[in-house]
Amino acid sequence: MKDNLTKSDIEKMKAEIEHRKVVVRHELLEHVKTARAQGDLSENFEYYAAKKEKNKNESRIRYLERMVKTANVIDDSSADDEVGINNFVKIEFIEDKEVDTYKIVTTVRADTFKNMISIDSPLGKALMGHKVGDIVNVVVNESINYDVKIIDIDKNTDDSDDEISKY
Repeated sequence: MKDNLTKSDIEKMKAEIEHRKVVVRHELLEHVKTARAQGDLSENFEYYAAKKEKNKNESRIRYLERMVKTANVIDDSSADDEVGINNFVKIEFIEDKEVDTYKIVTTVRADTFKNMISIDSPLGKALMGHKVGDIVNVVVNESINYDVKIIDIDKNTDDSDDEISKY
């Protein structure tokens, strides 16, 4: 399955790939060389730690390159009065009258600790394209669903501070 990513997501990934190849790779190779020069590799923790970090960086580069190569690039624009990508949406959970605000983002930027939910999550899917005042049914699975009411939509589409998830 291809990931739905915006042009901004792709640009951020390409920038991270470039940084990891040009800066981080060089630094980590120097760490490996320095640790290797310390002698006996069978008991050299620094060498194994440096190799592990180097391999982790290479793995991240491969992951990002694969994401960029296989991405389904989507438009991040939406109507002025509808929920879209990068919008902050204030909702009320009907059942318990609790109110919360979420930012709708692509999967690679989702971070539930920061109330950034993916367009592919049950709540994100349900909210997309709806307007203030709409009551939306969120289907989690066959036996779990709930209703939310859209209270406000902030069309702030600045995603420059959003980070690409590490994995």
